[in-house]
Order: sequence, then structure tokens, then C-alpha cells
Amino acid sequence: MHWVGRVVFAAAAEDPQTMIPIKTPAELQKMRASNRIIAIVLEEIEPLVKAGVSTWELDEWAEKKIRSLGAEPGFKGYGFPPFPTTLCVSINEEVVHGIPRRERLLQEGDIVGVDVGCVLEGYWGDGARTYAVGKVDEQASELIRTCKAALDEAVKSIGPGSRLREIALAVERTVAPKKYGIIRDLTGHGIGRHLHEDPQIFNYDTGEKGPKLREGMTLAIEPMIAAGSWQVRTLEDRWTVVTADSSLSAHWEYTVAITAGGTEVLTRA
Repeated sequence: MHWVGRVVFAAAAEDPQTMIPIKTPAELQKMRASNRIIAIVLEEIEPLVKAGVSTWELDEWAEKKIRSLGAEPGFKGYGFPPFPTTLCVSINEEVVHGIPRRERLLQEGDIVGVDVGCVLEGYWGDGARTYAVGKVDEQASELIRTCKAALDEAVKSIGPGSRLREIALAVERTVAPKKYGIIRDLTGHGIGRHLHEDPQIFNYDTGEKGPKLREGMTLAIEPMIAAGSWQVRTLEDRWTVVTADSSLSAHWEYTVAITAGGTEVLTRA
């Protein structure tokens, strides 16, 4: 789940130079545990994402799974108005924050973004994947592949001492040759005791270098791209964000930690 729009970086008491909270080794262990639950949910839900299944069924399964692993659903009740469900399930032109409903059935050829968060011992896990429902056309397959590749390149581009801007540059290098739109009104974010911590993480180059990354920082990196324009709008439910031109959209997200050796993906089963 994302920060919306652009704000100025705010200083954090834990690290006034870089403005990003630094996690202790003990805190990182807790974040590994919470994000492992996210990885398990995203892995095990994949075979359930099929034609005829309702988004409500996916949500019920995910809530039971999270609770069975000892955590609490993070998104349920979050924000204003309070988000009503455990998962965000976003179909086709829905970029993010799609609300699961009993009557919304998946159809052959859909692409479905599933975003999930949980809290375990006070620390957040957050991750997302886009799945194909049955056989999808080549345009949809390529959009999903490109979004995943952009995320992988972004993770590889950073480590201790690198600048936050490298994430945006990596996403742009991957997406621009495909002529896809990079969503600008939604960003990734720092994460830890709170779902949204500093910094905001842009997927396009704003021209700002951003702070240097340091060991112990934890980031939710999440490229969101569209087959058409980058512009979006929010539906009347005040949550669901869709592409303004109704083009297909894909979304992938990892929570990562900056370590002495580079970057560790925490949302890995």
C-alpha cells in the first residue's frame, strides 16, 4: 500500500542526516519474520487466482492464512476511510487498492494485482505481485514481465552508499524502452514500525538525488506501470485507483533491507 502524491522529506529522529529510520539487528529479524509471512501468502495464493473465483474468496483465504501464521492483517481498518479488507485486489485497469467483493469474479484473461500487508510483533510486512488468470494475451504478459523486471533491477541498483534516486533510474531504464507509462501519483515508501515511513520512493526520475542509503534502512519498493498513460484517477469508493485511459496496469512490490553486503529481499519465502 502506497503513499499518494509528493511531499517533502521529513526528518526522523533516528537518523537526522538521512531522514530515514535505521533498524537494529533485532528489529531486522522481526521484519524478516513479518515479511516472510507476506512471501508465503503471495506464493500460496497464486493457484487460487483463477477464473470463477471471487476477490472476496481470495481475501477470506488470505486473512485466515495470516492469522494462522501468528500475524494480524495490516491493511484491514487502515487509513481514512478505513480500508475494509485484508487484501488489495486490483484487476486489469485497476492500478492499486482494489477492494475485494463477493460479486467480483475473476475472468479468463484478466491480470490481477494482489497487495498484502501484515503486522507481527509490531513490525510491518508489505508486498505485491501481479498474476495472470489463465491464458492472457501477449500485451498483458509483457506488461507483467516488465514490471517484475523493473523491480528486480531497482533492487540490484542499490546498496550502502547509493542514492535513493537509483531506484527511479533503474525503473525508467527498464520501462521506458517498452513505451509503458510509469505511474507518478503513487510511490513506494520506507517501512518498519509503521506502514509508511520516510522516504517516499519514486519510480520516475524527479531530478533529486535523494538521501544516501545506509545499512539498517528498510524500504518497500513498488513499481506500478500501465500499458498506456501514467495518469490515474480514484473511484467513488475513495480507494480504488485506475488508469485514466483504462489501459492495463501491473504492480510488483518487495520490502527490502539495506545490509552491509548489499540489499536483502525480505519478502522471500
